[in-house]
Amino acid sequence: MSKRVIVTPYNEQWKTDFETIKKHLLPAVKDIVISVEHIGSTSVEGLAAKPIIDIDIVIKDYYVFDTLVKSLASLGYIHEGNLGIKDREAFDYRGNADLPKHHLYVCPEFSAELNRHITFRNYLRNNPEAVCEYSKVKEDGAKLYPDSIDDYIAYKSPYIERIYKKCGIV
Repeated sequence: MSKRVIVTPYNEQWKTDFETIKKHLLPAVKDIVISVEHIGSTSVEGLAAKPIIDIDIVIKDYYVFDTLVKSLASLGYIHEGNLGIKDREAFDYRGNADLPKHHLYVCPEFSAELNRHITFRNYLRNNPEAVCEYSKVKEDGAKLYPDSIDDYIAYKSPYIERIYKKCGIV
């Protein structure tokens, strides 16, 4: 499936966008979840990104998952399954046109995928040189593959894997 790839320079608005979405989520989920995490490139100051907020809702374990699915459904979110990634459940949203564009995931706190998200985010937040390098990789990938999200992802994957190795999460 081909999807247009747009990478923009870092935008301070992304912090506010995350907080807006989080405030929308919390009334329905606060008693069920451990935390709501801003992850992905929009969560790293100075990093170029596709302008879509990525969010992980962290749960203790799957014991609360069915309750969380119902709570998210009350807000217009639809459970899509793990989409091939173990211990990371994806949700689409409908009826929330006022919210900034975002991807919502739910991960148990023991999830390897959650660990990758948080470790990668924190590494970038603490390494300005890596932010510059990764921004260039992303911008170059978007120029080379503007009409193929799959090729764009493949292009930036070697850089991501190098960071994972530095962080010990391969």
